[in-house]
Amino acid sequence: MKERDKDILEHIVKYCNDIAEIIAEYDDTLETLRAKKAFRHSVSMCIFQIGELAKHLTTEFRNANSHIAWKKIIKMREIAAHHYEKFDIETVHDVIIDNIPELRGYCQKLLDNA
Repeated sequence: MKERDKDILEHIVKYCNDIAEIIAEYDDTLETLRAKKAFRHSVSMCIFQIGELAKHLTTEFRNANSHIAWKKIIKMREIAAHHYEKFDIETVHDVIIDNIPELRGYCQKLLDNA
């Protein structure tokens, strides 16, 4: 793995961990995500950062790890950056509950084996 990709993965794991900490501070329900603006904004910023980082992974790395939906991750960043009002709260909830832990685990495994 290239050093650049390793560095990016470390940052992605950091933001995934940040999301886990934010969820622990609030809770993991869709209702709380709807009701708590700070919760929504915090996890959305982390999703934004993960998408920004994913854009900078090498094409070689993304191709070798294509079972991760890098294009969707990057697309979420684009929505967060340019169309925040269209950021669907149910999608955000699904991402932070289902996808972020999976992404974190996968990236951490790659780092552990690097």
